[in-house]
Amino acid sequence: MQHEAGKSRDRTIAGIAMMCAGVACLSANDALAKFLLADYSPLQILFLRNVIALPFAIALTVRMGGIGALRSRKPAAHFLRGFLWIVATIMFFTSFIHLDLAEATALIFVAPLFITAMSALFLRERVGPRRWLAVCAGFLGVLIVIRPGTAAFQTVSLLPVSTAFIYALLMLSARWVDTRESVWTMLLYLTGASALLSAIVAPFVWSPISTDDLPFFAAIALFGTAGMTMMTQAFRLAPAAIVAPLDYTGLVWATTFGWLIWSEIPDGPTFLGAAVIIASGLYVIWRERGQKGP
Repeated sequence: MQHEAGKSRDRTIAGIAMMCAGVACLSANDALAKFLLADYSPLQILFLRNVIALPFAIALTVRMGGIGALRSRKPAAHFLRGFLWIVATIMFFTSFIHLDLAEATALIFVAPLFITAMSALFLRERVGPRRWLAVCAGFLGVLIVIRPGTAAFQTVSLLPVSTAFIYALLMLSARWVDTRESVWTMLLYLTGASALLSAIVAPFVWSPISTDDLPFFAAIALFGTAGMTMMTQAFRLAPAAIVAPLDYTGLVWATTFGWLIWSEIPDGPTFLGAAVIIASGLYVIWRERGQKGP
């Protein structure tokens, strides 16, 4: 009995470590994207990231799920999810051109609140008054960050919020995928579909690639793939209620990268709004854990 308890504890610790490392990698991915946006379009960066990452995604899928994991029973669902992923990524990357990294990251954290709201409105799932209150509080946090009606308001601030909405659709669209398909198959097809669909438009926005930038493109593919893989594995090792809140550590990384690379220091309203958004998201995650309370 003690052996089983110890084994479970070790898996939980490993899951926590995986989640923290995965979030750090995705934050590095975002910082690299912001750096490359000075010379390349968001679509070109997305295309190259996925093309470089695709062989690694194939190898990972085969290793974790076997040759059979390469086959999908509902490829159309994956292509739709790939399209949503492209739209979300382009909007998020575009926001980096005009916003501080920490501000854009804080606003995208509203995604869990969108998921809760859409689950109630479109999937008829039960969401009680306290969770609705948390959703409303989270959107109040968004207003605190973007400050509509003031001189500080920028229309581009709506891009990370729109990204969060599309990301919520992406997460809910996972229900359209055949339940027999593994998470590794989903990760592979998301990468492959995004690479294929972005390849259609990439030639129209293409800029010659400097050889000095090739390591950065390789790094963004490495960090993006590693981040998604480690976060996926974290949910396999530890309970979601434990690892999901660790996603918010991304704000620490975004603030650190923004300060070190671009000397960006978020102002008071940004920190206050981010705190409200994160607190609301944590409450929703906590209530979702039991699926019993309102």
